[in-house]
Amino acid sequence: MSGLPDALAVVVVRDGSPPAGADEATAETDGAVLLVGPGLRGPAATQAARALTSARHVWTADCGTEPGALAATLAPLLEPVRTLVLPASPDGRDLAPRLAAALGRPLLAGAVEVLPHGADVLRWGGTALVELTVDGPFLATLEPGVRGVEPAPDPAVVTEIAPTASSGVHGARTLAVHDVSEEGGGLDGARRVLAAGGGVGSPQAVALLGRVATAVGAALGGTRVVTDAGWLAYDRQIGTTGIGVDPDLYVAFGVSGAPHHTGGLGSPRHVVSINTDPYCPMTAMADLGIVADAAAVLAELARKLETEDD
Repeated sequence: MSGLPDALAVVVVRDGSPPAGADEATAETDGAVLLVGPGLRGPAATQAARALTSARHVWTADCGTEPGALAATLAPLLEPVRTLVLPASPDGRDLAPRLAAALGRPLLAGAVEVLPHGADVLRWGGTALVELTVDGPFLATLEPGVRGVEPAPDPAVVTEIAPTASSGVHGARTLAVHDVSEEGGGLDGARRVLAAGGGVGSPQAVALLGRVATAVGAALGGTRVVTDAGWLAYDRQIGTTGIGVDPDLYVAFGVSGAPHHTGGLGSPRHVVSINTDPYCPMTAMADLGIVADAAAVLAELARKLETEDD
């Protein structure tokens, strides 16, 4: 595979759709990206490429997603590329260490920005930003929702490639892929998110917010205060120490807007804040600020939607 740039994003595609964070990873490499996944050829390859607004040149490969075999297949093709960036999606996190090992280069995991000779990463529970410098080629995973995207001025050039599959590589097997939509909706790629902060006041209010989220087709998330209190599972924590999101609508119930939380919000198109403090950071960044008790507003919204407890 010739003509590759010095920096390239590598994105695993399932069901024809790039994962959350793919566009940001592509923007981080100036629009150069390799899309890999089953069925990525012809119109399917073009459609997947068009989903990345920052893409300038897209290479696509129709191949499997088993991370061990995929790493062995891609390593010879990617050897000339100095900087490889993968989104920190589930597939990206699976592939990255295997690809780094196959290439014999360091992996800078959890990057919030990729630099010419390394990356800025969050360490020690998100309390410190560390600049890691690498003398030579490296691979990084980029956290979704932290960098933003600048759309490319022209449609991307799409080039299909046919890598030779490596034989004799044994790794993990996918037994099943579970849809979490019945459990409040997955945060990765969610277009609407309802978030609970400490201001909702109780685990019962968080549970009610979950039912409201299901009723309006939104994903449920929360702040570290809420997850540390045990009111919500840690896989629902939004922020630099949790999951990065980039929704069209973000509704914050009792969220003050601490930097470690807002750092994982990306660039929501619309933000609504319900908080008793009219001067809190979340209300300051909101398109609509409702100065009221979050639990009371939630209860009234649930009543309107007929989702409150009987």
